[in-house]
This record gives sequence, C-alpha cells and structure tokens, in this order.
Amino acid sequence: MTLNFDHIDELDTVAHQLLAEGRQRPVWLIDGEMGAGKTTLVKALCRALGVVSTVHSPTFSIVNEYTTHEGHSVYHFDCYRLRNEAEALDIGIEEYFASGDYCFIEWPERIMSLWPAMYYQLQLSADIDGHRMIEAEII
Repeated sequence: MTLNFDHIDELDTVAHQLLAEGRQRPVWLIDGEMGAGKTTLVKALCRALGVVSTVHSPTFSIVNEYTTHEGHSVYHFDCYRLRNEAEALDIGIEEYFASGDYCFIEWPERIMSLWPAMYYQLQLSADIDGHRMIEAEII
C-alpha cells in the first residue's frame, strides 16, 4: 500500500488506514530519513489507538511505554543511538516483540538481525515541497 499526503491534518486518516492494514502485525518497522516524520507518525498512530499518555521521541531512553484507554501497552523504540544489537538485547527487545503489543520501531536498520519473522514495514519519505509518501508492506 502506498499513501500520499501533503498536510499534517491528514495524518490521523493515514494512521487509521495503516492500522487497518497492519493490525495483524504488532511489530512495525518505521524507516525514513531524519525529518521524514517518523515520530510524528507514531504520535498519530498512538492517538488512533487511544493512548492516554503524552507521546514523545524515545531518543535518549531508547523505548517509551504508553497505555491506551483499554489498558493495553504500546511500545515506541528509537534505535538511532544504539551502538550495536547487543544493547537492544540488553533492554529486552525480543520480549517486547513477543508481547503481542504494538511495537513501533524507528531506525530499525540498526537491529536488523533481531527483526521478528513477521512485521509491518513502513518507508517514509518527504520531498522539498512537504509532500509525504508512506510505502507500507506486510512481511
């Protein structure tokens, strides 16, 4: 699936479309250049899931846990600062993946050998005019 949008106010609709397609995959790999909108997309996904806590980038903490209205956990990872995959193992990333809860992972290429067998892959891109594209694939 490919989604195109030009304005941030379209992001909630995009998030609902992605959740409808990717609902069978709790682990989402979200890739894109710096500034492509990865964290902004995760915020929209969390709104659509009914997260009650404030969503912000886990750049320094590596992982943030959010809770939905129904009490479900949502995990948000930023692997940019990881020096190696051993650091991801140290925080228990495999247990998060096995939890069945949504795991949104920014900079997933830093932990490629740890990806589960099944996931939802999103590739974000933005052009100089602010036009954004998300290419989504169920793996």
